[in-house]
Amino acid sequence: MATWTLKYDGFDPGNESLREALCSLGNGYFCTRGTVEWAKAGDVHYPGTYLAGGYNRLTTMVAGRPVVNEDLVNMPNWLFLTLRIEGGPWFDLANVKVLDYTQELDIKQGILVRTIRFRDPKKRETSLVSRRFVNMAKPHIGAIEWSLTAHNWSGTVQVRSALDGQVINWGVKRYRQLEGRHLDPLDQGLAEADTVWILMQTSTSHIQVAQAARTRVYDGDKEVAVKRRRRCRDGYAQQDLSFEIGKGAQLRIEKVVAFYTSRDRGIFEPAVDAQTAITRAGTFTELMRAHVLEWDQLWRRCDIELERQSRTQIALRVHIFHLLQTVSRNTIELDAGVPARGLHGEAYRGHIFWDELFIFPFLNFRVPEITQALLRYRHRRLDEARALAREAGYQGAMYPW
Repeated sequence: MATWTLKYDGFDPGNESLREALCSLGNGYFCTRGTVEWAKAGDVHYPGTYLAGGYNRLTTMVAGRPVVNEDLVNMPNWLFLTLRIEGGPWFDLANVKVLDYTQELDIKQGILVRTIRFRDPKKRETSLVSRRFVNMAKPHIGAIEWSLTAHNWSGTVQVRSALDGQVINWGVKRYRQLEGRHLDPLDQGLAEADTVWILMQTSTSHIQVAQAARTRVYDGDKEVAVKRRRRCRDGYAQQDLSFEIGKGAQLRIEKVVAFYTSRDRGIFEPAVDAQTAITRAGTFTELMRAHVLEWDQLWRRCDIELERQSRTQIALRVHIFHLLQTVSRNTIELDAGVPARGLHGEAYRGHIFWDELFIFPFLNFRVPEITQALLRYRHRRLDEARALAREAGYQGAMYPW
C-alpha cells in the first residue's frame, strides 16, 4: 500500500459497498460514490451523487402515524456508461470471465482508475480502463474516460451514455421503509449533436437540479465519427454511439458532465447553464490538467507528512482527502454544513450534527476561510436553534443533536 494510493486487486462483491464509499470523488460542491459506471442500484452496487446542502423533506405513514424524514438527496446518476459488442448483451461482470481486475484511487490527484480485462462467451478478449474525476478546479464538472482495447477481435461496439434522474434514496437498509423518491422530472432534451440534458426538482424544497452530458469517441487525439441515436423520457436522457474498432486497436470514450442547481449564484437557469458549460468544456485531458493542479495546491497547504512512512501515513491522507471532498474552497459561498458521513452516502440521512468541531482544528491552520463559512452556516440558523431551545424549556440555542 503506497502512501498516496488505495489499490484493490480483484472484484469482491461483499466489500464493494465499502470500496465505493472509500473511492468516492468530490470537490465540496458535489460528491459521487466510486461505483462502476454501468451499474444501477442493487445488492452489490449503489451509485450515488450528493450535493452540498441538497436536502428534501418527505412524510411517510409508518404504523398509521406520519413520520417526517429529511434527507440528503441522491441526485441524478451522471455516471451511467455501458457497452456491448456486435449487438450482444450489455456489459456485466456476471456475463464474462474476468481475467484481471484492479481498482486504484490516486489520492494525490483525485482520480479513480479501474482496469478490467475480460473474455466474453465468444472468446473475445477486451480491456477496459476507466478514469474518472470530479473537478476540484471547476466545481460544476465531472468527467469519465474509457480506454477500450480489442485484443483478439474486431467489430462494432455500441456505447450507451445516460443521465438517470429516476433514482431514489435506497442506500441504507434501515431507511428503506421511509419514502425515498425525492426528485420530480421537469424537463429533458437534446442539445448539441453529442449532448443530452435533464432538469429535475426536489419535491418539497424545490431545488432545481440540471445535468448535461457530452459523449465523444477518440482515436488518440482525433475524434471518431460515430452513428448516434438519442432519446429522452421523464427524468432520463441517453445516447447510443456505434463505431468500429480494429483488432488490437484502442479507442477512447469521453463523457463530460455539467451539474448546476437553482441554489447556484450568478446563473441564469440551471439547465441553460449546464448546457452552456458543456459547450465550453475542454477535453478530458484539458479538464484533468486544471483539476490535478488544484489538488496539488491543496496538498501543499493540507498534507501532513510523517517522519516514518507507514500504514498510518496512507490512513491520514485518506482522511484528509475525504475531508477536502466534503468541504473545500468550493464550499465557501454555499449554504452548506458538514454531514456526519460527509457527502459519500446516505448514512445518518446526511444530517448535520457537530462534526465541524472535529475538523476546525485542522482547517484553522490551513484553509481558515472554510471555517468561517461553516460558522456562518451555524449563525444563519441561530434564531431557529434558539426557538427550538425555548420550546424544550431551555435557555440558549439547541441545534440538532
